[in-house]
Amino acid sequence: MLDTSWILDDVALQGSPQQRQERGPSDGDAPLLDAYSQAVTSAVDRVGGAVVHLHAAGPVGAGGGRRTGSGSGVVIAPDGLVLTNSHVVAGAGSLRLVTEEGVDMPARVIGDDPDTDLALLRVETHRSLPFAALGDSKQLRAGRLVVAIGNPLGFACTVTAGVVSAVGRSLRSRTGRLIDDVVQTDAALNPGNSGGPLVTADGAVIGINTAVIAGAQGICFAVASNTARTVIGELVRHGRVRRAVLGIAGQQSALPRRLARHHGLDQDSGVLVLELEPDGPAQRAGIEPGDMVVGLDGAPLTGIDDVLRRLTGDHAGRAVDVVVLRRAERLVLRIVPEERGRAGRAR
Repeated sequence: MLDTSWILDDVALQGSPQQRQERGPSDGDAPLLDAYSQAVTSAVDRVGGAVVHLHAAGPVGAGGGRRTGSGSGVVIAPDGLVLTNSHVVAGAGSLRLVTEEGVDMPARVIGDDPDTDLALLRVETHRSLPFAALGDSKQLRAGRLVVAIGNPLGFACTVTAGVVSAVGRSLRSRTGRLIDDVVQTDAALNPGNSGGPLVTADGAVIGINTAVIAGAQGICFAVASNTARTVIGELVRHGRVRRAVLGIAGQQSALPRRLARHHGLDQDSGVLVLELEPDGPAQRAGIEPGDMVVGLDGAPLTGIDDVLRRLTGDHAGRAVDVVVLRRAERLVLRIVPEERGRAGRAR
């Protein structure tokens, strides 16, 4: 526990030095710890019932064995839509989930998107299930309290808490492509947490826990809820995610106010270009690493989730104007996005 006994020296706290010593640091910490505990328990009360334990069984192999695995998921609609990680259900011949109350139900995959490590399931049930709502991950700031709920190493309904360490990260998926708009947190995650929700104190799901850095301390990642919302819409409509891509890898980055005022931009962030897909659309159009992309197709671009939401499969082969800041210069470049699968691993 952090020593906050210095708070007791405030003149507003009455009593002699001996009385203050008798009270001890725990009395001064109590309001802070109570507020923290209330925030965590409030999040768990709101979302805990919607978190499920997933059991995946693969087809029977040549030797008669069957690969099994487990993970977590979160119910996002009362009729039984469940969001989880693609890698939790990959290759599964059958799926079952267990609710917080111990109810065991079969499930099936509606759609799977390995490029963002997300999958959408349908529970085979006629009952109405507790569910959690997706929040707006664009509102996240570093330092915000977050809570992870899941089933690490088979320990059901485990709760861990921490803060948002960073937003707008990029993470390599199993397919080798980059998952953009990833939330970094220090809330402890372990195998089995995959697919479970990362939530704020008010119970909004702002990420789907997906990965940890092996050997590191407190470096964990969740796919942002705004990305998940876009993927869900595509999976429900098409059973797969159709994408047009620019061929860049980048991250959300603050836009200097002086630069924004100089160019008349009413936004405080953009997408900083880190990599370019060789001979991809962006490279052919003249975009360079270090450029800040601030506009796409006539609308402001403030983060990676804007790229995911706006570049649908219908944009493939259709030219769009991209506004780029290169040092103090403002450029408008015309890019022809390609459909995902042709442009490689970048956005």
